[in-house]
Amino acid sequence: MKSTRKAYGEFLVEEGKKDNDIMVFDADLAMATCTNMFKNEYPNRHFDIGISEQDMIGTACGMALSGKKVFASTFAIFMAGRAYEQIRNTAAYSHVNINLCATHAGIAVGEDGPTHQCIEDIALMNVIPTMKVLCPADDISTKKILKFCLNESGPKYIRLGRSEVPTIYNDESNFKLGGSNVFGTGTDGTIFAVGNTVGIALEAKEELAKQGKDFRVVDLYSIKPVDRNTIVNCAKETDILVSIEDHSIIGGIGSIVSNVLCEEYPKKLIKIGIEDRFGKSGNYKELYKLFGFTKEHIMENFNN
Repeated sequence: MKSTRKAYGEFLVEEGKKDNDIMVFDADLAMATCTNMFKNEYPNRHFDIGISEQDMIGTACGMALSGKKVFASTFAIFMAGRAYEQIRNTAAYSHVNINLCATHAGIAVGEDGPTHQCIEDIALMNVIPTMKVLCPADDISTKKILKFCLNESGPKYIRLGRSEVPTIYNDESNFKLGGSNVFGTGTDGTIFAVGNTVGIALEAKEELAKQGKDFRVVDLYSIKPVDRNTIVNCAKETDILVSIEDHSIIGGIGSIVSNVLCEEYPKKLIKIGIEDRFGKSGNYKELYKLFGFTKEHIMENFNN
């Protein structure tokens, strides 16, 4: 069990040792985003801009334009919310090669409450021209996705979480821009998931297998560009389609999958996510039960 934000911090230290061009920016949250790991090792390449997220994006973009490999971090609510204009007009419009690593996304933030639970960031980032949007499901996928981001041009938004999640990948797993990973070849149904919900979807897959039902799980770690071919193939090959995400169902992966289906292979999709409402304050595991982010809730949709 490890959080994707901690894996991010470890990645920065590992890569920073090999590459002196890696620069890291933060906005007074280095302990929480885990960029303090990099700061402790390479203090001259870590820049804490303070509680000024717009300045952080502008300054980080300037550093990136000088040819450095830049990572900028803060909570998702501050990255996608407070600094949206700078991300849109400076990072994306100028096609700056920058990695925007937003931690503490979704209601899994827990006790920080609805003001800090960013459930809109996928929708906000997905609509920005040229922006690439990625969301790893565990520690291994975090490091592998960040690794290929180093070789991708333009702005990238990488969505990371606060809570610990189980490791589901291994060192042989592969990741690429525009890709996805499919677990199983079942023909009874498909569960599309992303980030924290991939592990939950896999739990549901195991429980359904005990009932003699054969399902597959698709980790849509590349949200933009999304793996359209896999989505369409799953629609053709399986009877029931469900999406689950720690994000609003408005503009999230459910909406993205629905758009692909509408354009290429019309089929019903059941969306599990945050309805048109805010989150609540509380232990994230209890919040996941409240909002239906559980294997039991997924199974209900397949058993009805």
